[in-house]
Amino acid sequence: MRQLALTPLVPMALLAGCGTATPAPAPTPSVAVTVERVAQGSAPEWLTAYGSAAPSVDGTQNLSVQQPGQLTGLSITPGTAVRGGQLLAVFATAPSTIGTFQEALTTLDAARRQRDTMAQLLTQQLATQDQLTQAEKAVGVAQAQIAALRSEGAGQPVRRLVAPFDGVVTAVSAAQGDRTQPGAPLITIARTGGIVATIGLDPAMVSRVQVGQPARITRLSGGPLIAGQVIRVDSVLNPRTRLIDVDLSFPVGALLPNEAVRGEIAVGQVDGWLVPHRAVVTAGGPTRIFQVAGGKAHAVNVSVRLAGDTADVVEGTPNPTLPLIVDGAYQVQEGDAVRTGGG
Repeated sequence: MRQLALTPLVPMALLAGCGTATPAPAPTPSVAVTVERVAQGSAPEWLTAYGSAAPSVDGTQNLSVQQPGQLTGLSITPGTAVRGGQLLAVFATAPSTIGTFQEALTTLDAARRQRDTMAQLLTQQLATQDQLTQAEKAVGVAQAQIAALRSEGAGQPVRRLVAPFDGVVTAVSAAQGDRTQPGAPLITIARTGGIVATIGLDPAMVSRVQVGQPARITRLSGGPLIAGQVIRVDSVLNPRTRLIDVDLSFPVGALLPNEAVRGEIAVGQVDGWLVPHRAVVTAGGPTRIFQVAGGKAHAVNVSVRLAGDTADVVEGTPNPTLPLIVDGAYQVQEGDAVRTGGG
């Protein structure tokens, strides 16, 4: 009888262990960031205030007639751009004024005839030199009266009002057909280049503002920055706003009258480390920036000397040889592993 050879049994766990490699450790998680170099520099300090575009103090002119009459024609409306010499309105002088002028002409004619008569009588010794002098004086008075009436337009039955310069009509104070009083403003024109941005500053800040400082202007309705300059700083409070009015110049045509604006004036330069605004972390601790050292985030405490929309000026001790974390700065902590680019 044959005997079977028995093979010792090997535990299954041991066999399984012999055929499987030891698992690799899990990779350390890292944060994707973008970096820039940090450098020292300076940036302008901007003082911000709000206001609107308006004619400058000496940039407007009111058109009026020094005689009563009627506005018989009107060819413009507020906001119309006009050229120097362009017809704006037609004005008919009141008949009573025309009558006064004609009466003055009649008076002058009578005074001249009286003077000539006295001169002839004097040669015949029928009048005195004093009488001739009085007659000549009456002629002079009549001539002066006519000159005054002519200067005020009394001698013109119809007047054509024209633009005195290139500009924009900012106000029309009478409608076609209206009868107006002597000297009443009819049309107001702002000179081209005479429109300024007037902003209101807190009186405590006005000592930092001087004529000639650079400025920039932004429409509150949106749009690009407009370069400007401080051209006037008022010395009294505006009684309506209780602020100090400051006028900023800007290129011709860049703004229309009455547009609401934000004005910024460069009142000085601030020195320090120039860093992107989004690289400065203010949440969850002291203000800080992060640099990359050995593949890890390293926090550097800083103080912000000047905050801007896109860049800040900070004070601290960053290492200029290490990259500065920009995008991703708010996602890292001290010692976190980071990767840049596609890594």
